[in-house]
Amino acid sequence: MTSTIVVGVDGSAPSLAAVEYAARDAARRNAALRIVHVWPPLTVGDNEVHATERAHHEGIVAEAQRRAWDCAPDIEISAQLIRGDVIDRLNQEAMGADEVVIGSRGMGGFAGLILGSVGLALAGHTAGPVVVVRKSPRHTYGELVVGYDGSEESETALDYAFAEAQRRQARLKLVYAWQPPVLAASAAGYGALIQHWFDEQTTFVRQRLAPWTEKFPTVPVEHVGVCGHPVYVLSEESRTADLVIVGSRGRGVIRSTALGSVGHGLLHRAHCPIAIVTEKEDRR
Repeated sequence: MTSTIVVGVDGSAPSLAAVEYAARDAARRNAALRIVHVWPPLTVGDNEVHATERAHHEGIVAEAQRRAWDCAPDIEISAQLIRGDVIDRLNQEAMGADEVVIGSRGMGGFAGLILGSVGLALAGHTAGPVVVVRKSPRHTYGELVVGYDGSEESETALDYAFAEAQRRQARLKLVYAWQPPVLAASAAGYGALIQHWFDEQTTFVRQRLAPWTEKFPTVPVEHVGVCGHPVYVLSEESRTADLVIVGSRGRGVIRSTALGSVGHGLLHRAHCPIAIVTEKEDRR
């Protein structure tokens, strides 16, 4: 069965950047690309207005197709103009897709994406990976970054990250960002205690990583343990990355990625595309 990538478009610059990203990713995966533009229900009944609106929406789809063909002329590309609620229809399309790609902000049906209801309803809640693209990259760094904390959710992100790095023949940087326990810095032995705790956590992460390094022996992996706020750490790493990957929920760097401050902040501040990975079986 051919794998499929779905990209949601609305004609905005970020959504067209998402089309370009999705087309290139489909080419790497030898997957089909399905372009979806959701036409929200109209509140007026004038036939002339309907015809004008339809022409506008058909133009959005045509431009998205052209962008996709320019980026990946050899892949299978289809396009759909769908009437209905944006969130509901995109979630329906995602159910049969291997990956969903959307722009970070949009207009019309995608208004307020990421900081608004549409983005929050998709990233972390859609079954499978959702990639959020802000703009077309100026540079390719040959490096992917994945946030990891040892939770089951972040292990789902690892599956995706290693496979994506292998397809791109890219380096993978595994980032374990942590914040020390709330203790008085002046407490006796504070520094030694924090160092011991950090060493234990770093060793734990390295041990848990072994199955992936054995499965993907050709992927170069760098481990980075950083004491700092996860949003800041991953945002800084995104400056020289082609993609940052995180699970939808977890501990530390991953917790509340979709709904809480970490994911919200990362999606808002990152300098490259962000992949929010949720297990296909997880329909919450």
